[in-house]
Amino acid sequence: MEDNAATNDNTVTQFNTYEDFLHSRITPLDLYYLEDVELALQLVELGYKGSGKVLTREQFETRKAAAEASRLSNRTQHRTLASAGKELKDNFLKALAEREEANRSGKMNSVIFIRNHNALGQEISGYIDYAHRLKTEDFEPYFSGKKRLMPRPSDLSFYNWKTQMSASHTSANYQVIRDNPGGLLFMNKRDRKILNVDPWVAPGENSSRTVLQSGLYIQVVLYDHIARRMT
Repeated sequence: MEDNAATNDNTVTQFNTYEDFLHSRITPLDLYYLEDVELALQLVELGYKGSGKVLTREQFETRKAAAEASRLSNRTQHRTLASAGKELKDNFLKALAEREEANRSGKMNSVIFIRNHNALGQEISGYIDYAHRLKTEDFEPYFSGKKRLMPRPSDLSFYNWKTQMSASHTSANYQVIRDNPGGLLFMNKRDRKILNVDPWVAPGENSSRTVLQSGLYIQVVLYDHIARRMT
């Protein structure tokens, strides 16, 4: 059957709820014309709007249950955190370690701002969805000091100050709002609260900002959002 054959499909594993999945299928054009997130969600669920294949709620929940069963069968492999047992000296790595479990479990959705020089000596900066990165790559090399976490063009936001190349992408946890006159905003997909990264204003409801001194980077700021499911 289709649902059984799709057990290994990672479509559902990156979303906590069916609503999160529907949010990922809404396009900027949908929001532009509809101007109503709730209406857009309803139309995407019915198959009239959105991008990519849209699963029914039953299909999503069936696949989600299968993926969870697969995860539990291999729970020993995932029990240990990437930061476990590491002797961390830098403030930034310590802060990431303190937030690792909460971001893996979905209790927290942290956004990391990093400004530093790349391998070519060019200054780059960007915003990283920590929980998303934890799910899509191995963080052990970062915590062990073998690699340095850096922003990428595929992250929430990226800017190369030398080449003036910029990019921004919506992640599994945040919708990027680019057309705000006051600057970049991120909307949490679970509770739809706005995270404001402007250093001169409050970060938003259920959110906090932490500026860190790090010996590894020019500038590091952590934005922690406690995501609460919409009721």
